[in-house]
Formats: sequence, C-alpha cells, structure tokens
Amino acid sequence: MGGVKLYGSPMSTCTARVLLCLEEVGAEYELVPVSTLTGEQKSPAHLARNPFGQIPALEDGDLMLFESRAISRYVLRKYQASGADLLKEENFAESALVDVWLEAEAQQYNPAIQPIIFQFFVVPKRFGVSPDQAIIDSSLEKLKKMLEVYEVRLSKSKYLAGDFFSLADLSHFPYTKYFMATPYASVFESYPHVKAWWDDITSRPAFKKVAASMHGS
Repeated sequence: MGGVKLYGSPMSTCTARVLLCLEEVGAEYELVPVSTLTGEQKSPAHLARNPFGQIPALEDGDLMLFESRAISRYVLRKYQASGADLLKEENFAESALVDVWLEAEAQQYNPAIQPIIFQFFVVPKRFGVSPDQAIIDSSLEKLKKMLEVYEVRLSKSKYLAGDFFSLADLSHFPYTKYFMATPYASVFESYPHVKAWWDDITSRPAFKKVAASMHGS
C-alpha cells in the first residue's frame, strides 16, 4: 500500500492531529510543508487542495481530502489492518461513544481552549501586541467547566469513550499540548483523573514524536 502526502505544518494543531493518526497506524507518508506565516495556504496551488485555504490537506492517489477530523477518520479506516483500532466501528456502542467525545472535543473543549492558545502564542508573534488577558481569563473559566465534566467522565473510565484509547482521546492532544506550555498549565492539577489521562496519552510513542516536531515542545 503506497504512502500518502500530507500538506501542512507540524506546528499546526490540525496538521498534528493527522500526523498522530498516521504515526499511530504506522503509515508511510510524506509531510509537504505549507507555510501559513507566508500565506502559502492561500496560494492557487494549495486552494486546489483545500478550497478554504487552510491546512492540512491529504493526497492519496487521485483522492484529495481536507478537514483534519475527516482526514483522521480516513487514515484510521484505511490502515485499520495495522491493528490500531481507534474508531471501534465494529461495535456500535463503542463507536458511538467515540463520536460523542469527538463532538465534545470539537464543539465544547476546543472553543474554550483555542482562544488561550491564540492569545498567548499567536497574538504577540504575528501581531506584535500583548495578549488580551480578559479573553484568556474568560476562556480559562470556560475550560475549567469543561474539565469538571471530563473529570467526572474519566473517574468512570480510563479513556473518554471507555477503557480503550481512541481518536476521541487523540484529537484533544494538539491544543492541550500547547496549553501545557503556558503559565496556566497548573489548572490540570485540580483534576487528577484528567491529569492522569493526559500523562497516559502523552506517553505514547506517536505523541512523543509529534510533540517533538511542534513549537513549544
């Protein structure tokens, strides 16, 4: 089975999500750099890959995909024979719970944590101004409410969808990895089951490899 091409940047949270999937299944792939700092993602060449002018995009023969969560599912389905079953599609209940916590990550967790990362890392570097502390503080309160829910869930199961590692857990890594490099990382200490879960998933070889390629590692 031939390799695939992933267009993106290892420092991009969405690219990192797909890289994790590729590493977890041991897929052969080529990472083709696309610089968002120079606006390359808006170039005609990349717009042909992703019409929204974002990264990543994945090329597999004649197939071109965008949207990192969709790409992640594709990778995990294509390489399921590797033995890494992160979607649990043969069990309706387990698969549904993976979907539930993937939705929670996309719709609840990310909107709370993303503004903190944007303010702390992106605003000073890209715009040359100080972070808006009011936005950070407000987002931290939202994140704490999310972590309260996660603490209850992870007190009942080792991972989010059950006692098995899945895409639901993996998908939380990119933004949380950056968050743990901010002065606010100690927030996780107040949620022991969440902290134990984080320590567990970040000990995986794929996570260590991808983390090393991300800024702030």
